[in-house]
Amino acid sequence: MANKGVTIYFVRHGETYFNYYGRMQGWSNMPLTENGIEDVRRCGRGLADVKFNAVYTSDLKRTQDTAEIILEENGQSETIKMNPMPEFREVFFGSMEGMYGSEAYDKVREHLGYETEKELFNKTDVPERMDAFRAIDPENHAEDFMMFWSRVEKGLIKLMDRHKYTGEKILLVAHGGTIRYILQNLIPDLDDTESLLNASVSVAKYEDGLFHIERYNDVSHFTDEK
Repeated sequence: MANKGVTIYFVRHGETYFNYYGRMQGWSNMPLTENGIEDVRRCGRGLADVKFNAVYTSDLKRTQDTAEIILEENGQSETIKMNPMPEFREVFFGSMEGMYGSEAYDKVREHLGYETEKELFNKTDVPERMDAFRAIDPENHAEDFMMFWSRVEKGLIKLMDRHKYTGEKILLVAHGGTIRYILQNLIPDLDDTESLLNASVSVAKYEDGLFHIERYNDVSHFTDEK
């Protein structure tokens, strides 16, 4: 039997009010902005020719709302069911949820001993900064990198066990950090890993035991209403 593989369309949720305000947003359940809703609609129109066989989201409202809008725009809202999975949540920032990003990262900078925010971002990677968030959280609720990644990986294993030999097209609506780290771990030679835009699409195909990136952080398909 031929290995049909699977193609996964990773979509970051649309802009939320915390995105707009520049606040830390991990497990916080902020709604999409009007601009965020419109960008998701533009994304969905651009995916009108893609017929999904299954749809997954995190269990946070912004990803579920994004998926619903995409399915409306590509005509599948009545024929396909969403599967929310808590494994695909964004990293949890604990007591720093909702804090202005500049203030939160200033605390991380001080903890790691850097003079400026620029130096912090130039000399550390995301896992190191995630670990620092947990270390400085007085409530000890924030996730460190291994807590975050072990959770996400469990979700990915479940998804792949269901679909990896089906030849299907899967929509997974999740979060910027979640998607970036899934792709970086699936595709070791992925060198284009800038922060994902809201409502952007990244496409990875699993075939013959390997993942290949077809699109990353793509918004070129956005289509305005006629």
